[in-house]
Amino acid sequence: MSNPKAQPCDEGVIRGIRCAGTQSVAAQRWVLTATVLGSSIAFIDASVVNVALPAMRSNLNASVVAIQWVVNAYTLCLAALILIGGAAGDHFGRRRLFVAGIVVFTAASIWCGLAPNIAHLIVARAVQGLGASMLIPNSLAIIGATFDDSGRGRAIGTWAGFGALAGAAGPLLGGWLVDHTSWRMIFFVNPLIAVPTLWIALRRVPESRDPGSAAGLDWVGALLIFLGLGGVVAALIAAPSLGWGNAVVLGLLGSGALMLIAFLWHEHASDTPMMPLSLFRSRVFSGINGLTLLLYAALGGALFILPFDLIYVHGYSATQTGGAFLPFALTVGILSRLFGALQDKMGARLPLIVGPAIVGCGYVLLAMQPFGDGFWAGFIGPLVVAGFGMAVSVAPLTTVVLTAVPKERAGVASGVNNAVAQTANLMAVAIFGAIALGGFRQTLGQTVDAAVKQILADGIDTALLLAAALAFTSSLVAFLTLGLAERPADKR
Repeated sequence: MSNPKAQPCDEGVIRGIRCAGTQSVAAQRWVLTATVLGSSIAFIDASVVNVALPAMRSNLNASVVAIQWVVNAYTLCLAALILIGGAAGDHFGRRRLFVAGIVVFTAASIWCGLAPNIAHLIVARAVQGLGASMLIPNSLAIIGATFDDSGRGRAIGTWAGFGALAGAAGPLLGGWLVDHTSWRMIFFVNPLIAVPTLWIALRRVPESRDPGSAAGLDWVGALLIFLGLGGVVAALIAAPSLGWGNAVVLGLLGSGALMLIAFLWHEHASDTPMMPLSLFRSRVFSGINGLTLLLYAALGGALFILPFDLIYVHGYSATQTGGAFLPFALTVGILSRLFGALQDKMGARLPLIVGPAIVGCGYVLLAMQPFGDGFWAGFIGPLVVAGFGMAVSVAPLTTVVLTAVPKERAGVASGVNNAVAQTANLMAVAIFGAIALGGFRQTLGQTVDAAVKQILADGIDTALLLAAALAFTSSLVAFLTLGLAERPADKR
């Protein structure tokens, strides 16, 4: 543990994470508090929005396609820009980008709450994604810069656990606000958390950066991946309505694929890549990102479609729907710190094999509902199972990301892994939405009768089984690729 009398190195600026461990215990607690609160803004918002989607659709007279973009406008900007957000933090200062992200995210949240129509809401959600792309990777990088190897797993587990607790409160609070006031009120929760977070960050969090970071930022790469992901996702969302053979769909899919190929080529050739492909020479780093892609696609897809199941098929209120997610998030929140501490002692491989497999079992139970389709047996029990699996997985996964690369690349490694997770969620909303809502999208403006409910229920069950398959596959990836690898030498 750190020396309680130690002072921050280099006059309060931690360079890379070579000075980690010189921070006092009190200073580390302030850092952890700021990063937990800051990240919680994004976690709460994501969980609240999913519960409010049906109300947004009804109030704004929006189509299923527009509702998918309410989620994906945010996720697209986050996925495309989180890499450059992490790199910018390494270069300009992680605290500086963390604070800027909170300011942008909060301003966009107010815009969301005041949005007069669905178009404004989608654009404001995109700006929220911009803020989150600065906020999220730098919160983790700040933790990596402050805690040494012996305490980093516990700190990350605490960060993940409190983030999950915030996510747990989000759906319940959001559901209550939707039922008793308006969906707009869910976005005004964010400024209440942002103000104390900014105070702590500006007064108590030391600046940190990577002295070896490149002189410039990869704006071309950011544009290419934004256009590439945007084109592919737009094609996936439009295809169920227009058909896969439609010229617009094919054009979007083809142009998106070309942009992604151009992105990889540019990253290979660039002197200042935001996603250094050399990182993937590490078998562990490649494996953990493959696991992340599969596991978070399963999670994002399931969380997107379940509110439609609970509200439209089973007739629960928004408050009850938010309450259904509470045990899931509480399970993750309460147990993540425990498993983070255990991972410091036992390693990450076993938890990352077992955890995703448990998540897959939870999704199978949701789809098959072998114990009945009531609120507790059909939803709460399976979601607790899935939450337990995520609790086993989250802290070890994040720790492996930070320890599979040279220490000074912690910021960009965190950005890459977060980009993979957000890309997984981005694709999942498009694909799972097509599977679960494909036969339902033409009837959303009509009375939801028994026949319509059955169409939706069948689509959701199929999508949940797909989520289970993705989770089981991520467990297999961990088994095949993760071993007892030591941290690589600290060299570029």
